[in-house]
Amino acid sequence: MLVDYFVQGGPFMWPILGVFALGLIISFERLYSLTVAGVQTKTFLKDVENTLKDDGVEAAKEYCAKSSSPVASMYHEALSRVDQGIEKVEKTIASAGSLEMAFLEKNQVWLSTVITIAPMLGFTGTVAGMVKAFQDISKANDISPTIVASGISQALLTTLFGLIVAMIIQVFQNWFLTRIDKLIIDMESSSVTLLDALVEKKIK
Repeated sequence: MLVDYFVQGGPFMWPILGVFALGLIISFERLYSLTVAGVQTKTFLKDVENTLKDDGVEAAKEYCAKSSSPVASMYHEALSRVDQGIEKVEKTIASAGSLEMAFLEKNQVWLSTVITIAPMLGFTGTVAGMVKAFQDISKANDISPTIVASGISQALLTTLFGLIVAMIIQVFQNWFLTRIDKLIIDMESSSVTLLDALVEKKIK
């Protein structure tokens, strides 16, 4: 059934399919990356805080170097500058945090592009389908439903598929943005925890 609809939709169905495939590839990559990042971050924050309290700064740095959590590199950069004072550590956290945010927001612009382009391709296909319908009317010198059915069907199907693609990718993107916001909050909270732990260690 779907294959029949795809064929009836005409040539504009192919670019819509291509855009959909691109959106899905990016979505699955982001889904995996953000899910893993969330799990790793929760585990990392607990472990590094305990390591810092029990074994000191150097042990915490080593643990950060071995971890693949997005927060780990931020912690490592900060802990590497504890000898320069708390203010320097704060500035380092802010700079490293910006880099980690860029990683978390990676490819979001491409998802937005897919969401925008898919309906536009659909509407372009709609115009092409209506043009075809009027051309068929002109050739046959008749406006019977049978003559215009092919062009109108193409017009409606391309719009339908374009909108469906945009809605599916929009759902993915909304979930990603929610997940990114949560991870950013976790990172900000963890930076406060780190600074508090360093103050407790009397690093000035």
